[in-house]
Amino acid sequence: MQPVRPLRAPSLPRLAAASLAGTAIEFYDFFVYGTAAALVLGPLFFPTFSPMAGTLAAFGTFGVGFVARPLGSVLFGHLGDRRGRRPVLVASLLLTGASTVAVGCVPAYGTIGAAAPVLLLLLRFLQGLGLGGEWGGAVLLTAEHAPAARRALWSSFPQVGPAVGFVLANGVMLALSAALPGDAFAQWGWRVPFWAAGVLALAGLWLRSSLTESPRFLQIDDHARVPLVEVVRHHGRLVLLTAGALAVGYAVFYAVTTWSLAYATGRLGVSRTVMLTCVMVAVVVKGALTPLMALLGDRYGRRPLCLAGCAGCALWMLPMVALLGTGEPVLMFLGILGALIAFITMFAVIAAYLPELYEARVRCTGAAVGYNLGGVLGGALTPMVATALTDHGGRVPWGVGVYLTGIALVSLVCFALLPETRPAPTPVPAREPATG
Repeated sequence: MQPVRPLRAPSLPRLAAASLAGTAIEFYDFFVYGTAAALVLGPLFFPTFSPMAGTLAAFGTFGVGFVARPLGSVLFGHLGDRRGRRPVLVASLLLTGASTVAVGCVPAYGTIGAAAPVLLLLLRFLQGLGLGGEWGGAVLLTAEHAPAARRALWSSFPQVGPAVGFVLANGVMLALSAALPGDAFAQWGWRVPFWAAGVLALAGLWLRSSLTESPRFLQIDDHARVPLVEVVRHHGRLVLLTAGALAVGYAVFYAVTTWSLAYATGRLGVSRTVMLTCVMVAVVVKGALTPLMALLGDRYGRRPLCLAGCAGCALWMLPMVALLGTGEPVLMFLGILGALIAFITMFAVIAAYLPELYEARVRCTGAAVGYNLGGVLGGALTPMVATALTDHGGRVPWGVGVYLTGIALVSLVCFALLPETRPAPTPVPAREPATG
């Protein structure tokens, strides 16, 4: 092994802050599209469809981003395993930011006809491609700098990023929808959050410009030539199990943050402002709980928390849809909050758990592919399936609850088949007995 050039290690708080900021910005880009799909994209880009079909079509373009994410994890995972974790952070942020700004510039169907939804589809694909690489780079850079005894804690900070991104995206949407008349919001107001992504991307690039490469990556002297081939050949079962295990997290999160907006505003007549506020407050609580759950993962292990969170999802989905069906803001909030607490019990430790399952030379590809395949299984179809089930049910969407419970049970089995990875505590040397 060639000697590794000594590098000054960055402070972990600074590294965690930069990773959190980056994931927040990229998930802002991803979530602002989901909110727009639930509220305005159907009529603007699919005006020839019925209201329900237009919503389904808008959610279809939303799902394309999830299909692109595993491809992005392969592309950027190759870069991360061959060239380092740090380049992934810059390239993925540039791609996601640029494509998000471009979405805000696409003319509606009434201006350019069928080219409008086609462009929307293409840009959503590029968004997903960039986000597929972001998670692996941000998480690994933090996890591979962190001490083993507190790896789940430090790795959880990039996992706070999605909550911050969601609150930013929906906060801007909420402010605009409350301040603008309905026609102005539909014509141009919804575009403002997409344009703001350019400013956020530049801020994220500045924050990440001074980060150093992962010390674990610098110790590798036999880099995989084609990381994906090695992952498929030697870790294929592991990738499928992690994808199946994480599917419930995506399904629950996007049911709560995307489908519920369309359901409450379109089916129950709840105002956009009330529903966005309910979801945002619950997401803020979820974000605040993330480091606390991660500390439990460092103490008791990753797998027990994942099993507990998954079981919580299975038990809560039917009560959640019952509470949503009331149309009462406080009860809807409680339903959403319970689902997100179960969700974060799992996902707070995933940033430490997945990298620990793979050897370092293929870790960026393996962990990211498993994570993003879970997004395809759980996140891509959930808003569309839930919308279709709602259309064929009564006021309370029991079919959605059954669907989400089924995914939770499948994920529970997958988690049960995965091993524990928490590093063994370092024994404290016994003191020599005092003499004299």
